[in-house]
Amino acid sequence: MKTSLVAGLCGMLLWASGSAFAHHSPAVFDRTRQVSLEGTVKEFRWGNPHSWIQLEVTNDQGGVDTWGVEMGSPNHLARAGWRSTTLAVGQKISVKVYPLRNNEKGGQFISVTFADGKTMTERDPLSGASGPGVSRP
Repeated sequence: MKTSLVAGLCGMLLWASGSAFAHHSPAVFDRTRQVSLEGTVKEFRWGNPHSWIQLEVTNDQGGVDTWGVEMGSPNHLARAGWRSTTLAVGQKISVKVYPLRNNEKGGQFISVTFADGKTMTERDPLSGASGPGVSRP
């Protein structure tokens, strides 16, 4: 009985700690720089703890780089007017990001501009609040 209880408690602790380690600090992003990307949506993942845009961007050599753009949670995005259908595969968009410090093809979402000129951020249009760890210039 004691062994089962200890094993169960250890399992619960391991499960809970996995969530904490899965979430990383925004320190991986260079918040002193902004990069503008123009490309085609390869994938839009609407999920916790972060939503993601996979964006195909033409590079200087004429090839295609896939950029991973980390966004806030669906809860924060929904308060800013986003839906799981806001972006579609194949859609052409421009995205501003804070790039990764290690110069890999990724960044933290700042804003998106659609072909019709409409721009969206993670900022709640009513309160002006943004997602956790996200500040806007």
